[in-house]
Amino acid sequence: MFKKILIPVILSAAMLLGGCSDISVNVNINRDGGRKKLMAVKDDLKWWQETIAYEIYVKSFKDSDGDGCGDINGIISELDHLKNLGVGAIWLTPCYVSPQADNGYDIADYYDIDPAYGTMEDMDRLIEEADKRGIRIVMDLVFNHTSDQNEWFKESALSKDNEKSDWYIWADPKEDGSAPNNWRSIFGGSAWEYNEERGQYYLHTFLPEQPDLNWENPKVREALIDVANFWVKKGVGGFRMDAITYIKKPADLSDGKPDAADGMVGIHSMTANTEGILDYLDEFKSAVQDDTDIFTVGEANGVSAKDLPNWVGKNGVFDMVFEFGFVNIDLPDESNWCETREWTLPEFKAVFSASEKMTSDPKINGWYPMFLENHDQPRSINHFLPEGADRVAGGKALATLLLTMRGTPFIMEGEELGFVNVAWPDIDDYNDISTKNHYKFAIGEGYSEEEAMAGVHRFARDSARTPMQWDGSENAGFTSGKPWLPVSDDYETVNVKAESSDPDSVLSWYHELVNLRSSHREFIDGDYEEILHEDEQIFAYLRENADAKAVVLINMSTEKAAYDPSITENAKQILCTGEGSDAGELAPLEAVIYEELK
Repeated sequence: MFKKILIPVILSAAMLLGGCSDISVNVNINRDGGRKKLMAVKDDLKWWQETIAYEIYVKSFKDSDGDGCGDINGIISELDHLKNLGVGAIWLTPCYVSPQADNGYDIADYYDIDPAYGTMEDMDRLIEEADKRGIRIVMDLVFNHTSDQNEWFKESALSKDNEKSDWYIWADPKEDGSAPNNWRSIFGGSAWEYNEERGQYYLHTFLPEQPDLNWENPKVREALIDVANFWVKKGVGGFRMDAITYIKKPADLSDGKPDAADGMVGIHSMTANTEGILDYLDEFKSAVQDDTDIFTVGEANGVSAKDLPNWVGKNGVFDMVFEFGFVNIDLPDESNWCETREWTLPEFKAVFSASEKMTSDPKINGWYPMFLENHDQPRSINHFLPEGADRVAGGKALATLLLTMRGTPFIMEGEELGFVNVAWPDIDDYNDISTKNHYKFAIGEGYSEEEAMAGVHRFARDSARTPMQWDGSENAGFTSGKPWLPVSDDYETVNVKAESSDPDSVLSWYHELVNLRSSHREFIDGDYEEILHEDEQIFAYLRENADAKAVVLINMSTEKAAYDPSITENAKQILCTGEGSDAGELAPLEAVIYEELK
């Protein structure tokens, strides 16, 4: 199966970085017939369009007190690492008060910090210290559901006629006492949980400990708006909106067509992006975002490129949305990790180009959040590159894609070091409840333990959540205690300290790309145009503004790749991951950038 790609990019003569030789090539950047040029937003870019964002999985970033769990003070201690990466926005995974059934995505109190992570005073200091470095804090708003330990839910569960009785989605059992319908939760099993006190079932898209809020109730929407405005007043720079496409449920709660042997249908297909959701989100945007400089980015599972005009841009409900067409390119069914499909590089490229084309249309005037990893996804080196790809070369190739594509790059904690998946031998070695449920589903569907574990090794969320590796000391400098999740075995060589002093490391390449972005504006405000569409090895595109035209070429395969050298005619090679190949050829997993000044 095709898996890995590397990018070559065109830069100015001033950026003779890495191992590239100073190669002048006739670069004309010829254009294939029939392609439309994508017009990027150029005027009055907002701060979040010009910066780099970084996701911190708070529990795994840095532990300041030796309890094995990352915390807010640990983040403060490492802000300079992020500043050096050019980061201007830090997205924090939830650090609110939570029973931690789903590592903080089950919120008991939106107005306070969980003691495991610190105090509200610590959070205030983080916002202040980050601001001193030109960094804004972005909070994760989990508004599809709360924890079942949230006071809102506790009150709702008391009776059918109390003040908050309809703040959640309740339904009577079927005549036989079973769940109201056959919807399967995203984490497996029925999406309904029976509550003895009310004598009814409540809906949970995720875990039973995460009951879904009833957005049909205007009082619920008002309460959530109040939460967001509380954090705006605290000085945060924006919000990532978790699982936001599930907030609007259909009026019809009847059974769906089963999609597996358990007789159930995935709740995603029954509830994602339900008609009417945009009205709710428009209301939220007006009440929270107007007259501020914050940005919002929605986790928009189920939203495709054709839907983007309603979701981003002039008439959109968010500034950006994370969509997942490329993320699930190898999964025909998200609930079944044991069945993957072969995919091609042209397919992969087409997903990005479709979204770039739609968001950059002047009628939409939208923006794109460029990402390859997050806390729910496997590491990109394993996910998108061929099996056996060199992790350093592969990490650099994917970094080139991430940081030269049009949009705001989102780096996942550890991605800048070239982190790869863990492959622990037993399901009990894993912490993530979703992974455990996927394993159980696979066994229930008749797969062998070996097949089920192979799926876990490919897609387990714990691979993105292992502790950050700061140095080669015990526990990688993450904690002086026992880490909540094991540190990856490669920590002695793959860590911030070691890679900072190695000019050939993945981290050093990130720094070069950051310098490139800051000194070559075409990578921030330039148009995007894909070239070499049908090439099975090379991801290639142009970035162009009024001053310069750049070509990025990434060989995402583990074999040499040839291309027509005329596409870089009249341009100068300014950055490359390797020794600097001759025009017309890329080494395995090599990325090259050319630039032609106007």
